[in-house]
Amino acid sequence: MSHRVIGLALAALLASAPASAAPAQRATAVLAGGCFWGLEGVYEHVKGVIDVTSGYAGGSAADANYPAVSSERTRHAEAVRITYDPTKISYGQLLQIFASVAHDPTQLNRQGPDEGTSYRSAIFPQNAAQAAAARAFLSSLAKSGTYKQPIVTRIENGGFYPAEAYHQNFMRKNPYYPYIVINDRPKVAELKRRFPQLYHD
Repeated sequence: MSHRVIGLALAALLASAPASAAPAQRATAVLAGGCFWGLEGVYEHVKGVIDVTSGYAGGSAADANYPAVSSERTRHAEAVRITYDPTKISYGQLLQIFASVAHDPTQLNRQGPDEGTSYRSAIFPQNAAQAAAARAFLSSLAKSGTYKQPIVTRIENGGFYPAEAYHQNFMRKNPYYPYIVINDRPKVAELKRRFPQLYHD
């Protein structure tokens, strides 16, 4: 799926670019937007990202496991925890990639072939500054006219729980898995095309 340049959303968020006054070297973002394999695969190719962990956000620790979450009764969303260097990439840029490459923010409780609330589009701010940035981003995105359909991305609170080991680095370990080839490798190619200055192999 192709999207037009985000425009107003990008302009609003460039103000959140990294400051030059020696900020902390590590920060964390948690994003949900469909199957975590694809989200993880995209962000592993973003400059300034140190680590990406697939997991479950928005529910409790007791049932944060794949069989339970797949039942669609736990209130979790498949999500990724992104550890990044804010001197190299900003939270706003991560959100820009989230909305324009990593998933479709107009799909309600689904992404591509996957359907259910665990595949919802959601941002889980890790602090007040991220919450303010997320609200500003979604407001600008809705006003930009980039999408014909309404933006359904939610801002939510909740913990993050790493997924099972076999889900971690899934795209890297299984580049020719049919689901990856059809649904996720095109997202990485789109990242390279749209954001060459942020992409790395």
